[in-house]
Amino acid sequence: MRSKVICFAFAFLMGGFLAVSGGPAAAHETEHGPRSVADLAERLMPAVVNISTRSLVEAKGRIPIPKVPEGSPFEEFFEDFFDKNQPSGERQRAVQSLGSGFVVDASGLIVTNNHVISGADRITATFADGMELDAEVVGRDTKTDLALLKVEAAEPLTTVDFATEKEVRVGDWVMAIGNPFGLGGSVSIGIVSARNRDINTGPYDSFIQTDASINRGNSGGPLFDMHGNVVGVNTAIISQSGASIGLGFAIPSSIAGKVVDQLQTYGETRRGWLGIRIQQISDDLAEGLGLGEASGVLVSWVNEDGPAEVAGLKPGDVIVGYNGQAIKEVRDLTRSVADTAVGETAKVEILRKGEAMEILVVVGHLETSEIDLPTSSDSQQKELPELFGMHITKLTPAERKKHNLGDSVEGVVIHAVRPGSSADARGIKEGMVIVEMDQTIVSTPQDLIDKLDLKREQGKKTVVFLMATPDGGEFTFVPMKIE
Repeated sequence: MRSKVICFAFAFLMGGFLAVSGGPAAAHETEHGPRSVADLAERLMPAVVNISTRSLVEAKGRIPIPKVPEGSPFEEFFEDFFDKNQPSGERQRAVQSLGSGFVVDASGLIVTNNHVISGADRITATFADGMELDAEVVGRDTKTDLALLKVEAAEPLTTVDFATEKEVRVGDWVMAIGNPFGLGGSVSIGIVSARNRDINTGPYDSFIQTDASINRGNSGGPLFDMHGNVVGVNTAIISQSGASIGLGFAIPSSIAGKVVDQLQTYGETRRGWLGIRIQQISDDLAEGLGLGEASGVLVSWVNEDGPAEVAGLKPGDVIVGYNGQAIKEVRDLTRSVADTAVGETAKVEILRKGEAMEILVVVGHLETSEIDLPTSSDSQQKELPELFGMHITKLTPAERKKHNLGDSVEGVVIHAVRPGSSADARGIKEGMVIVEMDQTIVSTPQDLIDKLDLKREQGKKTVVFLMATPDGGEFTFVPMKIE
């Protein structure tokens, strides 16, 4: 069986049209669904545009020159002709792509997907009446795959608005207008199949899933509710062939609207940033940390001089709440922090070694603060102490250099991992460094062995290692069952 394919392309999506729950039914809506969306489609189509792009790329490969007898009168002709037509490094070919977009400001602001216009040398917006206008990029956001364009029009343009009422529900009707397969403005309808979908395309995944037909060329198009509000921006489909099979995904207006506002105001996004790396708490981690359930997120690393460190957050802290909102998994926190205004003071609820605490953090600016993490790599077997299949040794200057660990990492280095061991099963690699065990610093192999023996005597069944990964990697918590 072939694996599923998540498609993103200037042609991979189309818009949808959702009914906002709680309000009075529109005139064209019945208990069996919309009787007709003709009036609504006629009103909205002037605000939906086709986006075409042109990119110049280097042509690859050379055209073979026919062999002719040396000294032939045609020899010079062939060489001259093929030299002029070779796709050499100095020669380029034009690549075109198609997508969709929609106007959100009468002055000429257009929303689309970033992947639709990525790498484009020229962007053209074609309107329902056939008008074509060149577009410039105002700003783009790769994390949500959104872009804001600007065109210069002689007259104010027809616009549509992002939905501001409460979110759509599963089962609400939706309508898509877009540019499937480059055919031009087309309309399709369906329902909201699911909400808050995470399809592993980025840190802020929270897609609306719809069965409204989404095809190549619909990326960047609007998903409308039954009142004509934009409830989503069509971005991806899951399909083996690239054609719609009823699994389309749209960025919800609650996310898209904020990103577009920031792109319009600043030309970039301004997301909140705490300066930490986090990981999901598994059942094993919960047991090792003495938590009642696998809920919350574990702080595995704190950026030096970042907002979290200044406020007092530490590796090993479990974040269970943020500004009054319960945090159960990683994306709960990443979205909440991203939506926090830069400079705002956030209330972070944590568990530290079982004790509940509240820490106030002044939120920083993600886009100006993204950094790299420490490092490590390489190894060969020796007669060394073995724990869980890990051959451990002291972190000497030679080992530090060998594994590219930098000066800040301290602990016990993994010199080798026995294949088939419990450590191997956990993904532990040679060159990783054990920094802590059960939130207690370890300094030498014997120190680690003594601490582990004590845990055994106390009847502990799971211990949690804080480990630094080699070669520019990250800090991560790894639970291990005591045998």
